[in-house]
Amino acid sequence: MNKVFNFYPGPATLPQPVLETARTELLNYRDSGMSVMEMSHRSKPIENVIASAEANLKELLKIPEGYRVLFLQGGATSQFFMIPFNFLTKDQTANYVLTGSFAEKAYKEALKTGSAHTAASTKEEKFRSIPKLEDISVSDNAAYLHLTSNNTIYGTQWQQFPQLSIPVVADMSSDILSRPFDVSNFDLIYAGAQKNLGPAGVTVVIISEKLINISAQAKLPDMLKYSVHAEKDSMFNTPPTFPVYIVNLVLEWIKENGGLEKMAARNQEKADMVYQVIDQNPDFYQGHAISDRSLMNISFRLPNEDLEKEFVHSAEKVGLVGLKGHRSVGGIRASIYNAMPVEGCAALAAFMLAFRKTH
Repeated sequence: MNKVFNFYPGPATLPQPVLETARTELLNYRDSGMSVMEMSHRSKPIENVIASAEANLKELLKIPEGYRVLFLQGGATSQFFMIPFNFLTKDQTANYVLTGSFAEKAYKEALKTGSAHTAASTKEEKFRSIPKLEDISVSDNAAYLHLTSNNTIYGTQWQQFPQLSIPVVADMSSDILSRPFDVSNFDLIYAGAQKNLGPAGVTVVIISEKLINISAQAKLPDMLKYSVHAEKDSMFNTPPTFPVYIVNLVLEWIKENGGLEKMAARNQEKADMVYQVIDQNPDFYQGHAISDRSLMNISFRLPNEDLEKEFVHSAEKVGLVGLKGHRSVGGIRASIYNAMPVEGCAALAAFMLAFRKTH
């Protein structure tokens, strides 16, 4: 099989053992005589898959009592409006830290619902860093503070999170499960699965009972209320059963490979390989992030666009795919989520050195 190293930002690479297990079980899930894709979401095997995924996530993230895990649809994009719909009242203001495109999109959705305030922003410096905690200015009557933990386009990542008396909400789509962190600092965490957690089609939400109770008071269609999804154990409507099944396999793979501490160490090792080439060749490779560099997405430029096009084309020839940077930044972007093997980053670093030498 002609297997490549997949550096696409999402949908992204999945662990090889997960794909192999899914292939083995695809036609006949655990002697049921059916594929997991064919089963009723009310059947015992699917109920067990969803319960197992919630339990595995709680174990890996050490989620304390007083939180629920939901498996929803609509991607992280739907969370952009569901959050203000549920938690932003007329006499309150939503607060947002703007660190990239997706943070801005979430902020713009909140403005459609009510009052929204920019608590901090690095837009003027083209999102090349994360604001310092002391520079975050929360408004009066704040409903919540929203942040994006990792910025896939710009290659920056929060190293420390704010601890506030108001609810803190985080979009962790691209770095959830990549490192340990304290869930109790947040009241709601959401993540589209297709970057670091599984395939496209399911969004994981970790939400406090406090916010579930607030959601129950919102005058919204049931499909938009977190309280309804929590009451129905993520089965208010037919959930995305196959994506949740794959997410559960990914969670089991992380557990088998040492949990979040091992993931964090391996992710640091992988990122160091690529950043070292950038840092040692500043005349040829220029990283976009000037601080708070991401361990998940590495964005960098070459001396000119023609060289960047040639870099991407030449990399594809040797099995390094998905390296073209986002149109808003240009250049090169390497997405090296949990499932990217160390060998993939070593191959990219070697290619970068060889390309530098010949150009």
